[in-house]
Amino acid sequence: MDRRESLKSLLLAGMAGGLIVQGCKEYDGDTAEVSDVASEPGGGYGRTKEELIRDQQLREASFLTEHELATIAVLCDIILPADDTSGSATDAGVPEFIDFIVKDMPYHQLPMRGGIKWLDNESAKRFEKAFVDCDDQQQIAIVDDIAYPDEVKPAHSQGAKFFDLMRNLTLTGFYTTRMGIDDLGFKGNVPNTWDGVPDEVLAKQGLSYDEEWLAKCVDQSKRDQLPQWDDEGNLIG
Repeated sequence: MDRRESLKSLLLAGMAGGLIVQGCKEYDGDTAEVSDVASEPGGGYGRTKEELIRDQQLREASFLTEHELATIAVLCDIILPADDTSGSATDAGVPEFIDFIVKDMPYHQLPMRGGIKWLDNESAKRFEKAFVDCDDQQQIAIVDDIAYPDEVKPAHSQGAKFFDLMRNLTLTGFYTTRMGIDDLGFKGNVPNTWDGVPDEVLAKQGLSYDEEWLAKCVDQSKRDQLPQWDDEGNLIG
């Protein structure tokens, strides 16, 4: 199993709900043109006017430098490279997501900046250049020393904590985009027609539906009608 499939399996194992971020609704600077809650179908993502304004302010603010963003981009694509079925983390805009998150959640700022500094220091020790200037083999050599928690040496513990943060943010960013959702094959909850447990499943259990009950409960022509019960709790229609 390759790295992407392993990460995908871990993600699916931990999914407890179906909440998916659809994307940000842009705020144009005029509060009069923003609804109280941006929840239009296919449009906003449930943000109030104040939240939309704050989102825009965060997008316009600066924290990470160009060098830091370039380093993040390299790491994102090491964690989630492109494959035959999907683009890479940078194709999905994950570095921009991380740039937003560290401004939205300032407690990530010190670990992020410190982690990139650690990475560059380690790269300078080994190869006398910054991490982004290393070739692929050199970059992977460093990553291999910090990517597997059970095998990390004490000297690399800070780097391992940083890489763990990067891995979490990369997966969160990628798998809350349309590209990531498509890569998972996650459809979400979709309307369908339920016509009872399949016959072959019932047969394996030695069970069957009562024909009278089946006619009342699994009649698709009456799917928009509410059931009716008598005073004794019997279904009458």
